[in-house]
Amino acid sequence: MDTHWKDLYPDVTAAGGLLAAMKEAAKLRRGEIWPMPSTADGIIVETARGLVSVVPAAEERLFRVRVLIPGFTWDDPGFTWEIGSTDDLGLLVEAVAAWRDGVPFDELAARYTFLELDEFAGAIERGEPTSAQWADLLSSDFHRRQWNLLRRLHADEVLRNMFPTISHGAVRLCVDLFDGTSRQVLVHEPDEERYEVIRPGVPGASWIDVPTGDLIAYLRAALHQQ
Repeated sequence: MDTHWKDLYPDVTAAGGLLAAMKEAAKLRRGEIWPMPSTADGIIVETARGLVSVVPAAEERLFRVRVLIPGFTWDDPGFTWEIGSTDDLGLLVEAVAAWRDGVPFDELAARYTFLELDEFAGAIERGEPTSAQWADLLSSDFHRRQWNLLRRLHADEVLRNMFPTISHGAVRLCVDLFDGTSRQVLVHEPDEERYEVIRPGVPGASWIDVPTGDLIAYLRAALHQQ
C-alpha cells in the first residue's frame, strides 16, 4: 500500500483494511454489515437487491458504490450499474446497510444524497427490472447490432420474462436477475439468421449451432431445464 493511498484513507489503513474499517464504522453507528469474501481492492455485500460493491478510488478519497450481478466466467463482466460515491465512510456504511435492509429508494435518495438512483433502480423497486432492461437494450444505438436478435427473443412470451444483457456481442438471458448462478444462455448471431448458443455453468459447455427454426424452443428448454 503506497503512501499516497495511506494519505487518502488513513482511517482505512488504521483499521487494517477496508473490510475492517467498514465493520468498525457500522458498529459505531449501531449497525451491521456482512461482507462476502472480497478482493484487496474492495468489498462486496450480498443483498436481496443484488451484490453491492465498494471500491476506493486511487486518485482521490472517494468510495465508489456499484450494484452487480456477476457472470459465470472470469471474462464475463455480468451486469453492473453505479449508484453513487462519497468520501464519508460512515455515511457509506449506513447507506449500504439501508440498501440491504430494503429501505424504499425514495427514502434512500432523500437520506443519502450521494446516491444516484436512476430509472433502473426505480424499476427494481417496482418489480419491473426485466421489462425496463428490455426497453433500454431495444432502444440503445450502442446495441443496434443485436437489435434483430433482441426483437426475436422479446417476441416470445416466455423469453421476454428472462433478464437480458449483452456480453461480448452475445445476448445473455438469465432466469434470475439477482442470482449470477441461475440458469442462463448466451446467444450469438454471427451473421443474419445463423445462431450459436452456449449454456454457461454447464459442465463441458461449448458453443453449438442452432438452426433458425429451433432457436426459440431450444432456449426455452435450456432455461427451464432442472
